[in-house]
Formats: sequence, C-alpha cells, structure tokens
Amino acid sequence: MDPVQLTIIIISFVLTTLVVILSVQVWHILGEFRLTVQKGNKMLDDGGKVTGVISDSATSVAGFISGIKTGMNVLSMFKKKKDESHE
Repeated sequence: MDPVQLTIIIISFVLTTLVVILSVQVWHILGEFRLTVQKGNKMLDDGGKVTGVISDSATSVAGFISGIKTGMNVLSMFKKKKDESHE
C-alpha cells in the first residue's frame, strides 16, 4: 500500500471517529437542553398558579374592605338619624 493511501485511510478513520464522538456529545447536550426547557416551563406554570392565588386573595381582601366601608356607611346613617331624632 502506498504511504499516501495509508495516510488518507488513517485520517479518514480519525475524522470519522471524531464526528461520531461529537455527534453523541451534541445529542446529550440537546437532551439536557430539553430537560432545562421543561423545568423552565414548569416553573412558569407554577408562577402562574401562584399569581392566580395572590390575585384571588387580593380580590377577597378588596371585597372585605368594601364590606367594611358599607358597614361604616350604614352605621353613620343610623348615627345621623339618631342625632336628628334627639334634636
């Protein structure tokens, strides 16, 4: 065999081996990237649930405060009627 042919065969074998190894590494990196994206998606979903709970709580507090204001208005109306009846 000619030395040039032997060199070409060895270089082809080495390059093929390197391409296969790099392809396997890229496959693993893409798998890890997929898991990372899934975890980020889950975090965003959980964040949406938390903000939903917080907004529900804020709505409940707003309703409670509105009820207190209504109660205070009713009490002030009774107090005005009571003051008018004493005069």
